[in-house]
Amino acid sequence: MAGKGINLDGQVAIVTGAAINTGRVIAKMLAGAGAAVVVNYLTSADAAAETVREIEADGGRAFAHSADVRDLAQVKEMVAETVSRFGGLDILINNANIRSYRPLMELTDEEWRATLMTALDGPFHCIQSSVPHMIERGKGTIVNIGGGSGHSGVANRCHVTTAKAGVAGLTGGLAAELAPHNITVNCIVPGRVDTVKKPAGERNEHRTDRGDSPMGRSAEPEEIADLALYLCGDGCRYMSGQMLHVNGARYITIA
Repeated sequence: MAGKGINLDGQVAIVTGAAINTGRVIAKMLAGAGAAVVVNYLTSADAAAETVREIEADGGRAFAHSADVRDLAQVKEMVAETVSRFGGLDILINNANIRSYRPLMELTDEEWRATLMTALDGPFHCIQSSVPHMIERGKGTIVNIGGGSGHSGVANRCHVTTAKAGVAGLTGGLAAELAPHNITVNCIVPGRVDTVKKPAGERNEHRTDRGDSPMGRSAEPEEIADLALYLCGDGCRYMSGQMLHVNGARYITIA
């Protein structure tokens, strides 16, 4: 997969939740632009291996690493292996996520905590572990993958809206704090994305409603990955702390 004119030669990236769907496409696109990529996954070992094979088949460098981003020790181990194998770390894409639909009165404490831990503890662990290496390189790029539900009320998803609103707050706070180190922190906020539940599974029924946006379709994973790639390029070093909505005009902010 081509890097579309953006050159990431010599850079090293970690993409969490990169075994399938949008994470896989982001990993492949960064590799196509020249970055060495760590394909993080939790349980989808075969799919992660396939992502690595596809990257290597296109001439890129990658390896898969299983780590639960909710576990700080596992994240530190992943970052340490990344630096050991590739010599540093420049880019972090926080894509790992848990999504579900559940009415308030059916939502269990376990599901609430799992959602918030993946969406908030995960990026916190990954960012805190990665930033020292970015500072050593003199710059860095952090891209958080948020969600439209964090910016507008959605029934049966209070756990997800809470988590994604937190991702927005994390992005803004760290953009201000890390700017003196030449580290950008931005958040891509997708609307519905046309994905599959599993590598060989059926289409995700929650993400294929063609009437969801005024454009009459869902986003393709490549459209999210294109923006992630742009945020990693040298032409995007002065933009930080932004919520970048990709939803076909479904959610619009003015002023």
